[in-house]
Amino acid sequence: MRLIQAFIKLNRSILQMPLLWQLWILLLVIVNAIVPLFFLSHLEAQVVVAAFLASFILMIVLTARYGFTRILGLGHIFWIPLLFFLGLHQTNLLGNNLFDTWMLVLIILNSISLIIDIVDVSRYINGERYETIQEQ
Repeated sequence: MRLIQAFIKLNRSILQMPLLWQLWILLLVIVNAIVPLFFLSHLEAQVVVAAFLASFILMIVLTARYGFTRILGLGHIFWIPLLFFLGLHQTNLLGNNLFDTWMLVLIILNSISLIIDIVDVSRYINGERYETIQEQ
């Protein structure tokens, strides 16, 4: 499958997911791709955008190779070093400004997402290799 086709398949599959999962993904996109654009003067925001783009590209490649399967959880592998980086660079996560609030929300949501991803990838490794969404 070509990358453009994989990009389309990935997005179509997301749009066929149950509404709660779509909202979860939308929340992750807002926190990882849109909000950091307001803080690009901060190194942390630049790194978050870079990690998001790398993850999105990897998810397209994984979709091209494996389809819309649980292995897509590997797409967030870049969030592991991202969270370590943010942990080392943020000293005041309970600050009273929008940047600190965004950082705290980002760290919490990405951590939850990584837990979900670990479960999904484990299930894939243990044999659940079918496509989770069938194209219509």
